[in-house]
This record gives sequence, structure tokens and C-alpha cells, in this order.
Amino acid sequence: MVKPIPRLKLEGFNNLTKALSFNIYDVCYAVTEEQRNRYIEYIDEAYNAERLTEILTEVADIIGANILNVARQDYDPQGASVTILISEQPVIDRADIGREMLKDAMREQIDPPEASVVAHLDKSHITVHTYPESHPFNGISTFRADIDVATCGVISPLKALNYLIDSFESDIVIMDYRVRGATRDIKGRKHYIDHKINSIQDFLSRPIKNRYEMFDVNVYQENIFHTKMHIKEFDLDTYLFEASKNELSFKDRSRIEAQVRREIGELFHGRNLD
Repeated sequence: MVKPIPRLKLEGFNNLTKALSFNIYDVCYAVTEEQRNRYIEYIDEAYNAERLTEILTEVADIIGANILNVARQDYDPQGASVTILISEQPVIDRADIGREMLKDAMREQIDPPEASVVAHLDKSHITVHTYPESHPFNGISTFRADIDVATCGVISPLKALNYLIDSFESDIVIMDYRVRGATRDIKGRKHYIDHKINSIQDFLSRPIKNRYEMFDVNVYQENIFHTKMHIKEFDLDTYLFEASKNELSFKDRSRIEAQVRREIGELFHGRNLD
């Protein structure tokens, strides 16, 4: 839970911008070309634009934002994108329309309403882009999702942190959180952050902390926070697509495990480990 600084009396409105960005990776080994193709098909179906819209709609609900407009697209041959414009203030009276009806209405919406200009004033949005890929030679297949949650005002993207991590098959998670801008109190004094934070890890659930190894690189004086994490336990079976390690020879198991571990290490560190 975000710990607020004692309530401020502001001049006008809170215009601090809070941005949370993710790179989420799922790593897999598919033995044959047919399996690699089926892995891409599986990811494309599991995380198509409709499913991603459901995830981001729930994010908006968790952080207490109001959906203004939804744009989504599935790509050929693979991948999908969803962008949701949100605001801190409601544009539809939620007392007059149920939560599910509101979500359905927003999902079916094609043209943005006149009130959607508020989104541009609020500079608030949630986006996701997916990148499934398969290496044609070494059997490694990966799925990357890039997620951005940017809010303006008192609502915070950190509230949706655990839900987002749990919504994807996440072997590696790389997160950046930054508070930008300044807002003034009634005495004219500028405030550059409105909540206490030492690390993104402060907002992670205990089960997630138990699953992942975590590292921080933070620049406190600039309100920039960076956390990288990867799964602690390594079980080759969890990385084999449509296969079991018991079906492989000891030599093949050792080779594949080395390849998967190398892939995870390179993605986590952001460089080739030559």
C-alpha cells in the first residue's frame, strides 16, 4: 500500500506524474520447429488484445482510475497492443451504471467521447505491447510484455504492481518507477513527491518476494526507482514446452538447461554473456 505524506493542502490540483514501466519476460525451450510455432500460437491466444484489455481494465479499477477510451490491436504474424486513456475524475456516473456494464461499454467503444480530452489534460494512460519470438536455431522461445502505467494526481500505479506481475508468466521482471514534475501547496511551496518510497520492493507482496531474487538501482534524489528480479527456483520442466526432462537424455538435459540459464542471465543483465 502506498504510504502518503501527511495530507497537503494544494493550490489548484495535484499534477505530479507517476510512471511505472515493466519489462516482463517468459522464457521457454521448444524442441522442434512445430513446437516453437505452437508456443507462439499459445502466447498469441493467451495474451491477445481482448485478454490484455481485461487485464488493463482491472488495473484501472485497482488504482481507482476512470476509463475514457480503449484502443487495441492484434498483429500479424504475432503480438498485440492495448492503450487505455484514464482520468482521476469520473466522466460517467458510476452510480447509474454497473461496473461490468461500464467495462463492456468501454471495450465496445470505437470513437472517443467529447470528454476524452480530459485524458490529454491528465496525461494518464495504461499501455501494453507484447513481443513473442522464437529462435530458429537453438530452440529458445521468449515472450516479452512491455507495460506502462502513467497517472497524474493522487492515484498511484504502484497499487496494481502485484496484480500485473501475477497476470503474466514472469521469469524476469524489470521495473522502473519515477515521479515527475511538481505540485504547489497553498503557500506556494513546491512538492516533488506526495508519498513515501524507499524501493519498489516495498510494494510487493510476500509471495512474490519469496519467488524472486531482487536487485535495486535507485536514484533517491531524482525520485527514480529501478528493480530487477528473476525466479529463484530453476526446474527445467517449467521451461520445456510440450515436453518433459524425463524424455531427454542426460546430455540433452544439460545442454538445454545451460541454454535456458544463459538466456535468463542475458535478459536479466541486459547484455550478451560471451
